[in-house]
Formats: sequence, C-alpha cells, structure tokens
Amino acid sequence: MNYCSHCGSDQLIQKIPKTETEVRTVCQNCETVHYINPNMVVGCIVENKGQILLAKRGIEPRKGFWNLPCGFLEMNENVEDGAIREVYEETGLKVSISRLHTLYNVVHSGQVYLIFLAKASNRDFTTNIESTEIGFFSEEQIPWDEIAFSANTFALKKYFENKSGRPENVHLGSTLNK
Repeated sequence: MNYCSHCGSDQLIQKIPKTETEVRTVCQNCETVHYINPNMVVGCIVENKGQILLAKRGIEPRKGFWNLPCGFLEMNENVEDGAIREVYEETGLKVSISRLHTLYNVVHSGQVYLIFLAKASNRDFTTNIESTEIGFFSEEQIPWDEIAFSANTFALKKYFENKSGRPENVHLGSTLNK
C-alpha cells in the first residue's frame, strides 16, 4: 500500500494502534488504520455420475496443473453465488450446490478456501483461457501428482473418504507454508 485509501496521503507507517495488538498500516495524516485481510477463494467439487470435475489451468499460478474450479470471491457476492460463478467461468457448466464441504486456510498466501459440493446436470463443459482441458474423473483416474494446490488435494481426499462411509461434515484444513 502506497497511499491512504481514505485521504490519499503517502504518509503511511507500520505501528501498533492504541486499540490493537498487531502491527497495522496507519496513515499519519488522517490516522486511518488499514486492515489487510485474507482473500476468500470459493469453488466446488462438481460431481456427475460418480465422477469429479477437474480443469487443467491455462493461467498462472500453477499453469498446466489440474484444479477444482475455484477463484476469488468478488465484492458484493455471497460465497455460494461466487462458487457457482467460478465453476461457470472456468468450465461453462451450471451447477447446483448441496452443502459446504471444505474450509481450508492457506496462511502463507493469505487465503481461505470455501469449497462446496455441487452437482452438474450434464457434462457439456467448454474450455477457455483459464481451463485448457476439462474432464470428469473417478478417484482412480485423478492425476494426484498434478493437482495445482494443497487445498484441492485436501478437499478431494476428504471427499473420497466420505464416499468410503466416513461421516459427512465440513472438513477443516490448513497449511502454514508452501
């Protein structure tokens, strides 16, 4: 941050404000405290006929690796609508969400993933700049060594554990470093 979003001043410093316990960016001109918070990443595990949808990333980071359709939540968007939008943007599929499946913290990147379970009514997906290949995979077909992000691997493994008779609940996971 180079300028205060409240007054436009470039007089920003790092300090612990009187009412805080953490170092924050504070404007010396207007005393506005700027909070830098994690980004929300939303997406879905999309199922159709017992198989899971994966898309090969056409963009960085991790271009060429397989991914659940996920992306950043937009302002003025609820998490379910954001997850549905991300699936549509990356695959062209319209889905319906059943429930939250995974909450996964990527602390070093300042991201919190919310991954929902969703159903696709068809397999009429389309590739685009974000997704160069798209397909539905059984557990045995998933290219586990080519999954883009730890949040995806965690969510997929928990999904298949649930299919093996474990209780269906929200799975909490976290990674502190790369």
